[in-house]
Amino acid sequence: MFKPDLLYLVQNHINQNNMTSIEIVLFKGKKNKDGKHPLALRIIKDRKPSYKFLEYVHLKDWNAEKGKVRQSHINYRLINNLCDNEKTRASNLVRDYDARNRKYTSSQLINILKGKEGTTMTFFALAEIYLKEIDLPSKYNRHRSETYRFKNFKKFVTGKDVLFEEITEGFLKRFILFLKTNRNSATSTINDHLALVRKLFNRAIREGYVGRQYYPFSREGIKTSHAQTMKIGLNKEEIKSLEELDLSENQVLDDARNLFLFSFYFAGMRISDTLRTKWINIQNERLYYMMGKNNKTDSLLIPDKAKIILSKYKQDKKSHDDYVFPYLKGIDKKDVKATTKKINNTSGILNTRLKTIAKLAGIEKKLSNHIARHSFGNIAGGDIPVQMLQKMYRHFNLSTTVGYQSNFDHSKTDEALNNVLDF
Repeated sequence: MFKPDLLYLVQNHINQNNMTSIEIVLFKGKKNKDGKHPLALRIIKDRKPSYKFLEYVHLKDWNAEKGKVRQSHINYRLINNLCDNEKTRASNLVRDYDARNRKYTSSQLINILKGKEGTTMTFFALAEIYLKEIDLPSKYNRHRSETYRFKNFKKFVTGKDVLFEEITEGFLKRFILFLKTNRNSATSTINDHLALVRKLFNRAIREGYVGRQYYPFSREGIKTSHAQTMKIGLNKEEIKSLEELDLSENQVLDDARNLFLFSFYFAGMRISDTLRTKWINIQNERLYYMMGKNNKTDSLLIPDKAKIILSKYKQDKKSHDDYVFPYLKGIDKKDVKATTKKINNTSGILNTRLKTIAKLAGIEKKLSNHIARHSFGNIAGGDIPVQMLQKMYRHFNLSTTVGYQSNFDHSKTDEALNNVLDF
């Protein structure tokens, strides 16, 4: 928004009760290509200004004392009438809101005057539009997660809708405290909630529902960032203990163990991709598949240990398009939403079973589906070139691989520490 270094003001309307001012301002420090200065209606509410630009005039055609366009301008009557009408419309709006004791903001009034706002676009009104846009089978997980975050936001405001202008830095700090104390949310979860609020706020600004001056995520305001989480994978001995664990009497746990190891053998393949593996993906002793997270295709040689696992399920193969593992069998492959739901439910069940397996194998570390990826990174350490790891992890950017692998390769820092203490 323009911040003029000098403004010439016309007579203004000031409501002393709520400190709303309505003015016509000329921006002396701003000119268009014709050398004319913008003339605008300015409304200030709670020290927050919003503008509606009306016309451009030369400085010589502006009478600062009378607050009028001079007769030297060919359209002086038209412009002066336009300014008076806009001031009157704005004053009537303010009186109407005051009479009904309704909350309003400067940007809300300006949007009404611009014809952009037949009704106020509130936070939850825009949230509802957004949720409908992502309510697609292919975006099931995203829709579910975002819906959960909106529900937490609604609980925080006790079900009341809010204007975007009400979402201030102080408001967000109270929301953060609510998530910490009432929802026991981790830092990463809190950041996900804030990122969603920021996404909607940016959209509201782009679509003209709120002025940029209300943005609470400024450089000095609320910041969102991805929290660093500790990534601890299994070592070689712990992987061996999983491989050697006798689960022949418990098929349910054996399947969960096999799925985990299969994921590990393929550089920590994500659980969703492992569950989706079909026999048609296995050709010429290679595994061909597409990552569900980024749609990146890849092909990896099938390790001997993975072949042993595949042989256990070969007898259940009904067709080339059949799933290797039993969890998605019977699901309509064309029903993306049903498949995604089944994967989510199965993932939780498998994590519970892996906890039991960890106890049986004498592993004290946390064991879950995602730990397969961490375990591969931990064992790979610094022995495999980072460019090769990038391909194996299916990362788009090398920096992502470097950052991820830094969680596991501590050899240089360990050596440096020992060198300092070797005296």
